[in-house]
Amino acid sequence: QVQLVESGGGLVQAGGSLRLSCAASVRTFSNYAVGWFRQAPGKEREFVAASTRSGVNTYYADSVKGRFTISRDNAKNAVYLQMNSLKPEDTAVYYCALKYLSAGSGWDEYDYWGQGTQVTVSS
Repeated sequence: QVQLVESGGGLVQAGGSLRLSCAASVRTFSNYAVGWFRQAPGKEREFVAASTRSGVNTYYADSVKGRFTISRDNAKNAVYLQMNSLKPEDTAVYYCALKYLSAGSGWDEYDYWGQGTQVTVSS
């Protein structure tokens, strides 16, 4: 049984920072690429960032490039999303997800999902 548990969300003022964490309970974490997605009320789930299995290659949505950083620690089965210079439009529920072998940007490519953590950015 694979479980993903996100944490670190909260309320922050515009310009502030948050660091999201995702703890994965999975047999071989290093077999999976990881991704972060977000969904705002009334909007579709959208890609935020992804990392390959080793963490060497990372990918970002244009809207967060230069502000967000995805990282992973395979020894701890953990994924992180450092979010800086937050904007009100970053407000959403953030989800981490695992995709077997290769990274991708489509939410339907991912195999396992966490329950999400709310991020609210006030103006």
